[in-house]
Amino acid sequence: MPDFFDLHRPTLQSAVRALASREYWTPYPEVPSGKIYGETARAEGEAAFAALLGADFELPGHPGQGRLGAELSPHGPVLGIRYPAATPDELIAAAQAAAPALAAATPETRVGACLEALARLNRDSFLIGNATMHTTGQAFAMAFQAGGPHAQDRGLEAVAAAWAEMTRFAPTARWEKPQGKAAPIVLHKTWTLRPAGIALTIGCNTFPTWNSYPGLFASLATGNPVIVKPHPRAILPLALTVRILRQVLAEAGLPADAVLLAVDEPGAEVTRELATRPEVRLIDYTGSSAFGDWLRDNARQAQLFTEETGVNSVVIAATPDLDGMCANLAFALSLYSGQMCTSPQNIYIPAGGIETDKGHRSADEVAAALVAAIDALLSDPARAAGICGAIANPATADRARTMAQRGRVLRAGVTAGEAGPLVLAVKAGDAVAAQECFGPVAFVIATPDADSAIRQAADLAATRGAITAALYDTDDARIARAEAAFAAAGVNLSVNLTGNIYVNQSAAFSDFHVTGANPAGNASLTDTAFVATRFRRVMSRRLAAA
Repeated sequence: MPDFFDLHRPTLQSAVRALASREYWTPYPEVPSGKIYGETARAEGEAAFAALLGADFELPGHPGQGRLGAELSPHGPVLGIRYPAATPDELIAAAQAAAPALAAATPETRVGACLEALARLNRDSFLIGNATMHTTGQAFAMAFQAGGPHAQDRGLEAVAAAWAEMTRFAPTARWEKPQGKAAPIVLHKTWTLRPAGIALTIGCNTFPTWNSYPGLFASLATGNPVIVKPHPRAILPLALTVRILRQVLAEAGLPADAVLLAVDEPGAEVTRELATRPEVRLIDYTGSSAFGDWLRDNARQAQLFTEETGVNSVVIAATPDLDGMCANLAFALSLYSGQMCTSPQNIYIPAGGIETDKGHRSADEVAAALVAAIDALLSDPARAAGICGAIANPATADRARTMAQRGRVLRAGVTAGEAGPLVLAVKAGDAVAAQECFGPVAFVIATPDADSAIRQAADLAATRGAITAALYDTDDARIARAEAAFAAAGVNLSVNLTGNIYVNQSAAFSDFHVTGANPAGNASLTDTAFVATRFRRVMSRRLAAA
């Protein structure tokens, strides 16, 4: 039987060090280069993806006799892939049967299997990139990165955090209490790691692997069988993940059914039934706060780890680089057509204008410069397609078209069939900007002054939730006030970003994605709290032999 833990020990050790130092580190290159992944990797990935289309997806030994699947690529083709479809009863029974052996395995065995699975997923990054592209609408470069190496980073981060927590305390101890002249009391103590129970990972449409891997790998590493419930529009990336995990688990001497796939179709979802089963003790969920509220109200038997709706804001108080600021924000607003939980939405500008390296600019001039930067960025259709990708869900495009009636149009965006974001000017306090408008929509909001803009953005984050915030300013004292305000609101702040780093981006091993400190989510990727309650320590003690 292979010793996956020993094979990947150096990677794990480096990951644990990176967790503590928060410095840049990754074992999974993000560039889809033949020099890194092999000169034939791209062609092989495309061929492997093509071979899956219109066929039955095989998961040997997986429960369920039926077949389901109705994925449509946002880029055009029908995938036509039919996946094994098990009922909730079958999935729960299989997970329960796998649970004892998984729990009894050593942390080294479980963590080693997770590390080997991540290594194999990395080798299949071109296949997963194509699967992500054709289920989410992302352009290939982004689908490769976000669906492949960046998701693998987050999975490894969760495994490293779980390992650090499982090994934080000694597994055994000799406990000796002096008794004065009498003989000391001597106990031998042993602690067993008891997993919480069956875990349910609820995938999202837009980032099926990136958002699912942390909970999936954290639960598996700590001994909890996982039922993976993909979004019915984005099954393939997680089905590929489940297939590799099941293969590795079997090779490691663990039950393959420790990881299961729950497939359904739009309008006939099984999520609610699975989430409320008493056997399900852990739920990882990414999606709207509306369904998050439903889970809180109904899945009370389980611990919830959520990433939910939020309103991300940008405050433009001043800038030492007007062109660089506008170019940076143009890309951040356009990337994947705003279908990212980190995408900026509200842009606050003082009504009296701002100071820039080009002199004073009015609020209207700043907004016009931003729109011009978006237009320039997306002027070439091929480049625009590579940045914006496709809309994953028709409801997202419909929402953007509806929003065009809610403010003064500064940039038409998708309402006119163009690429890129719809940009609207709305008044401060307008309810339309006080909630998440997921997709290619941005609101420009004039405020009395810069401090008022900071207060409005921070207050909205605290009450409605936010994952990211951005500030452009040249006043150190005001920047410090903003840092304090956004910290109090529980939202991560980026200051004066220009160049090739964007507010949308979240780096594994360094950035804590979502703070868990505002309504945008109750969990953080990946802190101690994300892994610690997925298991408990149970003691056995006995008098030591004389």
